[in-house]
Amino acid sequence: MATVTEAPPLAPQPAEKPPRRRRRLTPYWLLLPGILWLLVFFALPMVYQASTSVQTGSLEEGYKVTWHFATYWNALADYWPQFLRSVLYAGSATILCLILGYPLAYLIAFRAGRWRNVVLILVIAPFFTSFLIRTLAWKTILADGGPVVGALNSLHILDVTSWLGITAGDRVLATPLAVICGLTYNFLPFMILPLYTSLERIDGRLHEAAGDLYARPVTTFRKVTFPLSMPGVVSGTLLTFIPASGDYVNADLLGSTDTRMVGNVIQTQFLRILDYPTAAALSFILMAAILIMVTLYIRKSGTEDLV
Repeated sequence: MATVTEAPPLAPQPAEKPPRRRRRLTPYWLLLPGILWLLVFFALPMVYQASTSVQTGSLEEGYKVTWHFATYWNALADYWPQFLRSVLYAGSATILCLILGYPLAYLIAFRAGRWRNVVLILVIAPFFTSFLIRTLAWKTILADGGPVVGALNSLHILDVTSWLGITAGDRVLATPLAVICGLTYNFLPFMILPLYTSLERIDGRLHEAAGDLYARPVTTFRKVTFPLSMPGVVSGTLLTFIPASGDYVNADLLGSTDTRMVGNVIQTQFLRILDYPTAAALSFILMAAILIMVTLYIRKSGTEDLV
């Protein structure tokens, strides 16, 4: 009898691989929504403002692109005090945020223990309320005749600040000190969080190794902790200085006409005077100045590993 031999089972066929070209294009397709978002809501408005800055005309007659680059020079010549004031106020607030924020970030990273999450919530708690409400609260805190001003007067601190020109007599409101205090308070979390992230990454064994080499705590901080936390320092100072230099709310609510920053000038030109070319030129000058300062700062800091 003839025997029928069964055919061996067919081996499973491997799944067809997508074409190599399609695999290469997949990351770009994933980036497409973000690129479109940046083009529509960032690049196009920038192009529109750039064209506005070289226009001439009026709101009644209409504006036309005449490539009037003298608007930039006139804006800088007329409002250079506000530019300088913005840099000074933002720089002072950034330094204060670093002085206040570094010890707190160090405490959260190395000493908070089980209370770490609670302290972090307290740090970001100001974000639960409006930026405007937080700034208005400082009008009550620094009000004339209030406990803060009374304490500063009793300690004769206002005599020193008046001599330095950052307060006026017994007043704190409507002075540079009030604006700097508002900027410091509003942007302090932007300093603490990058510092905490950078400090939290430091391996504790490095501190133990420094102690085994008989390094004092100050030497350990100077040689180990602070250099390793430089990415957080750079990130925190940038996240504080950049928005503070363009802020106008604190100077408007806590300051006076003598403490106006360039953000106040841009707001006035856009919304009140309706001089759109000057406002756009001021915006681009501020952006260029910040870009130059940030580039030089990152190069001088010696680190590009930002948190």
